[in-house]
Amino acid sequence: MTVEELSKGIVEQVGGAENIASAVNCMTRLRITVRDDAAIHADALKALPGVLAVFHRQANYVEVVVGPGKSRRCMDALREMGIHSGENPATAAATVQETSDGRFRRVMRLFGRIFAPLIPGIIVSGLCAGVAALIAQLAPGYADNPALSVTYQLLTGINAAFMTYLSAWAGYRAAEVFGGTPVLGGMIGMFTTLENVNAISKAIGLYNDAQPLNAILKAGRGGLIAALIGVWIMCRLETALRKRMPEALDTVFTPLLTVIATLVPYVLIIMPVIGIASAGLCRLVGAVAMNQSPLVRMLAGFLGASLFLPMVAMGMHHGLIALYAVQLETFGYVTLYPALAMAGAGQIGAALAIAAKARRVGNHRLCGVINGAMPAAILGVGEPLIYGVTLPLGRPFLTAGLGAGFGGAFVMLMEVASTTWGPSGLLGAFVMTEGPRGALPSVGCYLIGLAISGIIAFFITAAMVRDDALREPSD
Repeated sequence: MTVEELSKGIVEQVGGAENIASAVNCMTRLRITVRDDAAIHADALKALPGVLAVFHRQANYVEVVVGPGKSRRCMDALREMGIHSGENPATAAATVQETSDGRFRRVMRLFGRIFAPLIPGIIVSGLCAGVAALIAQLAPGYADNPALSVTYQLLTGINAAFMTYLSAWAGYRAAEVFGGTPVLGGMIGMFTTLENVNAISKAIGLYNDAQPLNAILKAGRGGLIAALIGVWIMCRLETALRKRMPEALDTVFTPLLTVIATLVPYVLIIMPVIGIASAGLCRLVGAVAMNQSPLVRMLAGFLGASLFLPMVAMGMHHGLIALYAVQLETFGYVTLYPALAMAGAGQIGAALAIAAKARRVGNHRLCGVINGAMPAAILGVGEPLIYGVTLPLGRPFLTAGLGAGFGGAFVMLMEVASTTWGPSGLLGAFVMTEGPRGALPSVGCYLIGLAISGIIAFFITAAMVRDDALREPSD
């Protein structure tokens, strides 16, 4: 199927374009909200060539996994059919059933919808920061070399252009998701980092001149989580004001009053409270991921890497973005992500073991699937292997996670840290430059961790998966 044919097939199996309330894409899947849940034909969706998996766990909502790159092209095709994101709480968010499980998944999905469009920027800025760190370590006198100096400044500038205003990007996107005016959301997010916050804190006696980091209120306090909460409040206020504002005054006074009415509780209440909660979360993560005990760090890395694949399969890994962001804003690096990035190497090791056995039993179809998915997996995109190979077979999905756990334990033991999240596989090496031992040792330990994950997953899979289980059904 071409992308256009696949997109039309997906639309038909969810009840047609008129039944789609909203559609967005992340890196590997389409996330579709519909008006009539009965019109979703999950089995027919799964049967479409090019569809790797379908998740229909909640009423009026379905996720269709089509793979990296293809998800964006499918979304472009949907837009050409007149289907847009439709990010409006009245249509997209309100259709989720309000069970406890539904609320939890809704929060996970919410982070995915907000941050998915930001992932390209997150990846680019992190890669640039990682390469700049390698230049600084490999060539300490780079400033005296015009070519290296210009390269370094360009790379660090690209990183700063995104990371300095990450809360503004997130605020803009959050307002789109929550049904508000995006530029106002961006303003709320950007205000979080301005020096004006420090001036306000000093004026009301909440600033700590001796130790600014311990101030109850300071620029950046609460970070992305505070910004998202502030934008949610802003959107609610904007909706309420717009209903009551005369049309002649709406263009000027609704946005003005919305921003002012939001900023007062946001700066004085939300930022300090969420800042305290974020600091507590960082201390909790630090107590595990940066524990002085090597055993505790290894256990945390093993469990995190082992459980990451199930989270990816269920689409819940986006919920970790909040934790990554809190770590990045607080410490300037992320400690948990390097361990979780081992999951992809575990997939590769398990898939190679399956391919060897499949060749022995003459299952050329399975070998073809693995060969097609392997390049993406090596570059850090594991969904094709998950949905095309290990998850359908069952046991290899578990053995891949077990193998990844050993790699996760190693990189956590060696205190590998990353400049961002997103890139994994071989591409991830360029962002694993923030370990306490320096950029090059951190990258080296990351690569060793990948090798450990793949090798152990290979041997565990080879031992636990019988050749007979891989024969074609016709055999």
